[in-house]
Amino acid sequence: MVARDPHRFSNELDETAVERIAARLESRAQDDVFARLLDQYVARLSLPPKARVLEVGCGTGVVLRSLARRSDFTGTAIGVDQCRPFLDIASTLAQAEGFGDRLTFQVGDAHKLDFRSGSFDIVVAHTLISHVTAPIAVMSEMARLVRPGGIVVVFDGDYASLTYAYPDHSFGQRMDAALANSTFNNPRIMRDLPRLLPGLDLELDAAWGEAVVEIGQASYFKSFAETYVPYVKKSGMLPEQSIEAWHREQRQAMDNGTFFAACNYYTYLARRV
Repeated sequence: MVARDPHRFSNELDETAVERIAARLESRAQDDVFARLLDQYVARLSLPPKARVLEVGCGTGVVLRSLARRSDFTGTAIGVDQCRPFLDIASTLAQAEGFGDRLTFQVGDAHKLDFRSGSFDIVVAHTLISHVTAPIAVMSEMARLVRPGGIVVVFDGDYASLTYAYPDHSFGQRMDAALANSTFNNPRIMRDLPRLLPGLDLELDAAWGEAVVEIGQASYFKSFAETYVPYVKKSGMLPEQSIEAWHREQRQAMDNGTFFAACNYYTYLARRV
């Protein structure tokens, strides 16, 4: 068996997998650290009145709902995803929060989107670029769709930095790598983007990074493990018995207050030249 990023093929997921990943997306949005990382870049966008925003790979619509709650955003937004069940959830949640007239969701392929060139003020990829089949093709589409002077936002993790503490350091490193490679098609893409942006007619306007770290207790990394350990098992990268022992150790560490995990996340704001 080989690793198969579930987000890359989210349009092929069964109902159980959709529910598991949708729950992960929504629970991650409630995490204080992740909410702050999102607010950080939204606050720097200087959104024009009646801005048109596109989110590529919107999942359950977490980012766009957060945007719609802001008093300084009076425009409209479209979310595109290849997974119809995610979009159904996104529409239901947007309607429930009273944003149905400002947020719309539709099926689309991030590599080739059916919108007119230059038709958006802001185009966002929030934890998308690490999953797609062809990152440069997706970035090229995002650059095409944003107007000259508009901003392309890319927020994602450098998943080669993902690490959980484990007493057996050798196996721990192998498990870290297995988690990254079975969950993310492009675990190192954020390291590549600065040198790739100029070739896409995008100029880096601002960039920053933060380490997401949980010590003692866990929420973000707890749901990460619960969601993605099954995909490590399916990949066949490591013996299933060893994976289960690793997972038991992580749960025990959370229970007794000795847990540790970390990963670096980066934000790039690139202006269309």
